Amino acid sequence: MVSAAISMNVKYKKLLIVIGGLLVVCFILVSVVWWQLRSDDIVTVTYLDIGQGDSILIQTPSDNTILIDGGPDSSVLSKIGRQLPFYDQTIDLIVLTHAHSDHVAGLVDVLKRYEVRSVLFSNVKHSSPDYLEWKTLLSGQGIQSLYPIAGQVFQFGEVRLEVLYPFEDLSGESYKDLNETSVVARLEYQDTSFLLTGDATVEVEEQLLQVYHSASLESDVLKVGHHGSKYSSSLEFLRAVSPEIAVIQVGEGNSFDHPRRLILQRLKGLGIPVLRNDIDGDIEMQSDGSKVLVE
Repeated sequence: MVSAAISMNVKYKKLLIVIGGLLVVCFILVSVVWWQLRSDDIVTVTYLDIGQGDSILIQTPSDNTILIDGGPDSSVLSKIGRQLPFYDQTIDLIVLTHAHSDHVAGLVDVLKRYEVRSVLFSNVKHSSPDYLEWKTLLSGQGIQSLYPIAGQVFQFGEVRLEVLYPFEDLSGESYKDLNETSVVARLEYQDTSFLLTGDATVEVEEQLLQVYHSASLESDVLKVGHHGSKYSSSLEFLRAVSPEIAVIQVGEGNSFDHPRRLILQRLKGLGIPVLRNDIDGDIEMQSDGSKVLVE
């Protein structure tokens, strides 16, 4: 009797192991199908809550992944991990808008963790440890490095990312204010668009207004420049972009007093709703090509 009971117990344990294995396989298959269905005909743009800094993750219907900036530390890794399926370890394009640590530091860890196919950055001279390590990793890993110039277009299926600024190759140049080198780009998916400004200054905005017609700047969503500081987001620029919604990437209780009340009042006066990482956490938007929805 004891021997029979032991034999039944062993068989029961083996059955539980088999059932558990089948459940794991089913979970993996369901996850894969769910992620594939989630991306069908939808562009997802997530403004990651990574503290006082910028980081934007873009997922396209053609299963491409674009990362704009990486924030001030490694917290971007856990954020990306929650957005991408566990089996996806590839980032097709990283855009570093400029070399300040609150944009580049997290990208150092991204380069160490993910397979990155290409990067876009201005390659200006700057001596911060984060930026120098970023450049060393790019060289050591042989990642394709591209330098932004207005007019460049990156096509990911029906999704189009166009560089609007800078107007010339800045590689090897020195700048007192790195914000003046910030890459400005416009993401388009059919009839919807997102303007990505990095920390572009009012001076950069003025140059954009001189070069482009309003139709080239007008966008459904505006990533407000420089965390909502008083040095960006001029009234003329906001009117030209005329967004349906604005996003401010800013850390809670930051020492810069961002976003500034002046900018918030300016946006309110134009009737532009505002979402903020310090209040709303991760901000995920989805576009089906005709409209943008906040998830």
